[in-house]
Amino acid sequence: MSTREQWGTRAGFVLAAIGSAIGLGNIWRYPYVLYENGGGSFLIPYFFALFTAGIPILLLEFWIGHRYRKAAPYALRDLARGWSWLGWWPAMVCFVIVTYYAVVLAWALSYMYFSFGLQWGDDTKAFLYGNFLKLTDSPSVVGGLQWHIVLPVVIVWAIVFFYVYRGVRKGIERANKVMIPLLLVMIAIVVFRGVTLPGAVDGLNHLLTPDFSKLANPQVWIAAYSQVFFSLSIAFGVMITYASYLPKRADINNSAFITGLANSGFEFFAALGVFGAIGFLAHVQGADVKDVASAGPGLAFVVFPKIISELPALNELFGVLFFGALVLAGLTSAISLVEVSIAAVMEKFSWSRQKAASIVCGAAFVGSLVYTTGGGLYYLDIVDHFINAFGGLLVGLLEVILVGWVVKKTAEARAYTNTMSDFAIGSWWDFCVRYVTPIVLGAMTLLNLVKEFREPYEGYPLWALLTLGAGVAAAALIVSVAFHLSDARNLKPVSHGKQEGM
Repeated sequence: MSTREQWGTRAGFVLAAIGSAIGLGNIWRYPYVLYENGGGSFLIPYFFALFTAGIPILLLEFWIGHRYRKAAPYALRDLARGWSWLGWWPAMVCFVIVTYYAVVLAWALSYMYFSFGLQWGDDTKAFLYGNFLKLTDSPSVVGGLQWHIVLPVVIVWAIVFFYVYRGVRKGIERANKVMIPLLLVMIAIVVFRGVTLPGAVDGLNHLLTPDFSKLANPQVWIAAYSQVFFSLSIAFGVMITYASYLPKRADINNSAFITGLANSGFEFFAALGVFGAIGFLAHVQGADVKDVASAGPGLAFVVFPKIISELPALNELFGVLFFGALVLAGLTSAISLVEVSIAAVMEKFSWSRQKAASIVCGAAFVGSLVYTTGGGLYYLDIVDHFINAFGGLLVGLLEVILVGWVVKKTAEARAYTNTMSDFAIGSWWDFCVRYVTPIVLGAMTLLNLVKEFREPYEGYPLWALLTLGAGVAAAALIVSVAFHLSDARNLKPVSHGKQEGM
């Protein structure tokens, strides 16, 4: 009987969970979401969402993983027979996400190199889309592999593979113990520099000045739930998988609150540096902050290179620190995403970790090559939109419905986590899981559906949206059901393995 891997320390688990939660979106998405949705007043719906959906689902997934001590498909099968497909689905979603996530990390790695000598020049937009990505005119034009992007993709996958191949304690835990502290140091330097630049105050005023009138807009509340949901890595099987590696006695409640609050604190802290730097750029260009502010790849690879070029001193160092922070934040998330699939196939096929890591990472690397072509940015944008809008959200919705209404185990779950935690959670958690979270996630899913039918996403051609977007999202679900049906032929429970003491 094989021994299930375990975290070496509780801190190792918490750092890994925080590392999964902290990703690219904390740095390039959250600041703009905060700015667009009422500034300082957005913190009200944000923290309401955190305590009614974010932390409750974290607690739920920590309980599932720790209670059943298996990867997501088999933990959910033990929770409710016939539901292993709901664990396979996020495993497939994670596999799809990590194929393009690794490519974005490769861009950041390349821009670390471009920081030396400020190689992006004066027109950073033309450099990104023309010189670097060599973006084609439309999704129908593939454009061939861009070998200068393939090389850093190889480097990214080599790093990810190295850590997941070595296992939970010697690989993933050690990676996060190094990367998370280093990330905090780097982002602290970036923030300090950002808020001390000329014009930074204007950027911070635009970011933080509260607009309480926006609290009456339902879209602001939806934005808050969306930010919390996706930034915490919940409903992707990650937290179930990570919690399954905990020892028999583990403080689940504390770990969930620490993870949720650490993630929130990090993204707010990073937002200060981002908007301080944006205020500086607006000051230099004589423009308004709203004309400079951006989100996503546009912020990271167009706006920030401009900011770095305009700095009065230490431009290259600031560039290396900023893009290095992106790489570190992304690597910890990429490791967690690929681990979900590795853990699942290890249990399904009784593979060794080394075999599972080699096959999963190898297949994901091949998938990444699609996004290194001239049309790669189009494919990345479309797949990312659909896989998140109709993958993660639906998984989260079905998870809370399963626990709250199908098996009705919210009280049992709460009692389980309370018996081993320093503090107990009350019945408010049951109420959130059974009522608040399902209503919000259901509303978000319906709004996404309405929006998709109302107008094509970003004006892309219908064939691209159906094949690359809806097609890939549907394929993830189909493969999940196929694995579930295969599992159903053999209903003998998968062995937990012996549990080691910490």
